[in-house]
Amino acid sequence: MTATTDGSTGAAAPRAAAAPETDESPDTFEAAVRATERATEHLLSRQHADGWWKGDLETNVTMDAEDLLLRQFLGIRDERTTRAAALFIRGEQREDGTWATFYGGPGELSTTVEAYVALRLAGDDPEAPHMARASAWIRSRGGIARARVFTRIWLALFGWWKWDDLPELPPELIYLPKWFPLNIYDFGCWARQTIVPLTIVSAKRPVRPAPFPLDELHTDPSNPNPPKSPAPLASWDGVFERLDKALHAYHKVAVPGLRRMAMRSAGRWIVERQENDGCWGGIQPPAVYSVIALHLLGYDLDHPVLREGLASLDRFAVWRDDGARMIEACQSPVWDTCLATIALADAGVPADDPRLVKAADWMLAEQITRPGDWSVRRPELAPGGWAFEFHNDNYPDIDDTAEVALALRRVRHPEPARVDAAIRRGVEWNLGMQSKDGAWGAFDVDNTSAFPNRLPFCDFGEVIDPPSADVTAHVVEMLAYEGKAGDPRTRRGIAWLLAEQEASGAWFGRWGVNYLYGTGSVVPALVAAGLPASHPAIRRAVRWLESVQNEDGGWGEDLRSYVDPEWVASGESTASQTAWALLALLAADERGSKAVERGVAWLAGTQNADGSWDEPYFTGTGFPWDFSINYHLYRQVFPLTALGRYVHGTGHAPGRGAGDGPGRGAD
Repeated sequence: MTATTDGSTGAAAPRAAAAPETDESPDTFEAAVRATERATEHLLSRQHADGWWKGDLETNVTMDAEDLLLRQFLGIRDERTTRAAALFIRGEQREDGTWATFYGGPGELSTTVEAYVALRLAGDDPEAPHMARASAWIRSRGGIARARVFTRIWLALFGWWKWDDLPELPPELIYLPKWFPLNIYDFGCWARQTIVPLTIVSAKRPVRPAPFPLDELHTDPSNPNPPKSPAPLASWDGVFERLDKALHAYHKVAVPGLRRMAMRSAGRWIVERQENDGCWGGIQPPAVYSVIALHLLGYDLDHPVLREGLASLDRFAVWRDDGARMIEACQSPVWDTCLATIALADAGVPADDPRLVKAADWMLAEQITRPGDWSVRRPELAPGGWAFEFHNDNYPDIDDTAEVALALRRVRHPEPARVDAAIRRGVEWNLGMQSKDGAWGAFDVDNTSAFPNRLPFCDFGEVIDPPSADVTAHVVEMLAYEGKAGDPRTRRGIAWLLAEQEASGAWFGRWGVNYLYGTGSVVPALVAAGLPASHPAIRRAVRWLESVQNEDGGWGEDLRSYVDPEWVASGESTASQTAWALLALLAADERGSKAVERGVAWLAGTQNADGSWDEPYFTGTGFPWDFSINYHLYRQVFPLTALGRYVHGTGHAPGRGAGDGPGRGAD
């Protein structure tokens, strides 16, 4: 889905700085200048006429499989869509018959089950070699019984699994007050939006006729769900297993009037959160379950709510040249646009270039000025954030808001007062969303309850939104740029970041893979906020980055680093991860170092002739290990940012508060 340019002409080209007085090779510098120029032109060519950028957001084939299952459930599956989805799913299968959740990763059971079922819907013969390999592997891993809850819910919709053998999730949950454990606001916003509709599905327990049996996916078809030993009663797992048994018993005796009222309340909650484009939260999982839940409540497919909801899911489809259809879990135009703006400005595109002004205008129009779910915990806070997607007014996020503010400050806009007002609202909203420990999560304040992750229902990914180093770093960097490096709230964020540094010198990356992302985010923020390059935390980070540089000069980190320490900062070199390492080293005043020279040379040497980079590896994170993302624009924006700062001799964004030294007080 390559966008077109706005066709503007006559803007000045990026200006390269003179080669610096360092020990670096002039050849490396000249190669970096040429690479920066090519990358700039390439990125500008991808700008949409309206001013935004958006790269494909690639995840895994469960998105495509569930899309087919949804259409089968609703009775709207068509041949063209099925054929295109199956073509994509088949193309992602590994030699051993499995499907992975990220490029080069191991086979994953639930993903393989869902992909297999989708191909059965598409008419693939279960005896065909590719299908037989998949089913044999599934059985060898314990069959459907060992798949995650969400996979078994999809199968239960067609009678391939028993509802009684799934964790219970009562709709009466909607009535729990916000101070009560396990109320819906204890869950992260993505989980909350998914759980509320699933309470309706769980209560209704619908079963559509199965188009075929799935006996080949059970280790023993006569006993598809063999009993497991319960967890010890004295353990948290044991407590929540017993709670689930109690909820199953409650399902049989629930007061009919109360249950109907709870489902209607949950339905209203869902409808109230539908966005203007018909989606829910701008992400696929809440949307598909919301459509199913409302349909079960009596909404027909021609109802405006469902009609627009289904249309929004169609907009998540990327049709490829070979006829395959890939479903995006989400779309990232605000995130991509602010990162592209920063990259182009740091690469030397003039601040008043019409294309940057147009990007700024688009971002300004995307600011959210009404309350959302975040206001449950911050009812007095004025809105002013930005979301990740085209339409997601209910869930602006702290990370996008920080980066948009940084991007807007790179642009010389003809209406500076308008920009100042928008940034001021964003800054105040971000400050108001600080958690009590001094750090920032992505969407909510103090969303740290230990209980949601322990529910038997929640066996996939993160369901809470605690503060993270990368989000906190971006906020601190933005606050420093806004002259607030000395603000006590900023200093609390700095202190939190310093305390979160690992013994190795790295920082954990919650929303990017992994320690390279965390470290590449934190070091520039700390330096922008006033920590000197000689600070012990900065020196530890530099030593760690130098120690994990690949022999080819780049950096890479596999997603397995989230579950296996042996994989930390280990993996094939990638353009985005090499850029993150360089951003940290440049901020730490290592511009003339051998590590930087080798990293810059790797970026310049691996660039394609059109100014782009190839990057099949997944370097974005939805849920650590469980859900991984390949942001197709990461391979363009981050290398350009790093090269631009190298060529122009700047280690980080020139924050207005960077020189007042507030961070030294947090040593």
